[in-house]
Amino acid sequence: MATVAAVRTMQAGVVQGPRRAALVRVPVPTPQDDEVLVRVEGCGVCGSNRPLWEGRPWFDYPLEPGAPGHEGWGVECETGRRVAFLSEAAFADFAAVPRDDVVPIDVEGPFPGEALACAMNVFARSGVRRGDRVGVVGVGFLGALLVQLAVGAGARVHAFSRSETALEHARSFGAATPTNPEDESCEVVIEAAGVQETLDLAGRLCRVRGRLVVAGFHQDGPRQVDMQLWNWRGLDVVNAHERDRALYVEGMRAAAAAVAAGQLDPTSLYTHTFALDRLGDALETARTRPAGFMKALVTTE
Repeated sequence: MATVAAVRTMQAGVVQGPRRAALVRVPVPTPQDDEVLVRVEGCGVCGSNRPLWEGRPWFDYPLEPGAPGHEGWGVECETGRRVAFLSEAAFADFAAVPRDDVVPIDVEGPFPGEALACAMNVFARSGVRRGDRVGVVGVGFLGALLVQLAVGAGARVHAFSRSETALEHARSFGAATPTNPEDESCEVVIEAAGVQETLDLAGRLCRVRGRLVVAGFHQDGPRQVDMQLWNWRGLDVVNAHERDRALYVEGMRAAAAAVAAGQLDPTSLYTHTFALDRLGDALETARTRPAGFMKALVTTE
């Protein structure tokens, strides 16, 4: 096998346009003084990739090689240690990453670091306490992780989703799945789907003086809120998204520790895995969410 120093080119996925992807060969990135080179093992497909894959007027194509992969993990070439990292170009064989954006992971198997960090950061801001009744609205990958974390914290968790597969996962993690959400009243409700319908339901599930935590990524336009309900119930509303890279790194560290300690186990949620040369299939699967789908991964090996 050739050494990393001898490898001059690599494979990278390129999103050429709406629902069009290709595999290209490009130079291996040269890390700067404050960067390390990571041999990528894989990268998760984020739900936020869906509009880009479908196409919107504000996107420019083609994307840079490796984009929009931002849930990468792999092996740091300099040290040989497994790491998770922050990068926008992880759909590729290698990535040059700032040293401050790399986190060692002492776990086996896939580790889509940014996605797991997001769950840890959302949960940290949710204020869930032992004994709370917690509603999780939308049980995709993020919602399922939040169910695990809330159950592990001693909360009484009720999960809501239109997907029976998602509800089965939630039940396996210890959540109840009520059939009539209008009968529920929760101290904390986490909205984790990013659509108008789930935002509406999350508000109705909150009790008086409850906390509504917005974890879903609402990226396709304005939303309406029932301000009369929010006012009357005196809700605390938390927009639990982070944009500080240092906080993402701390979230990855927390996720690595939680997985290593068995407090968080995302393994059963990795339902679809694709080789890098099938990046288009991975993005399309994340878009269509076939039966049994929870999370797609793209691997380089």
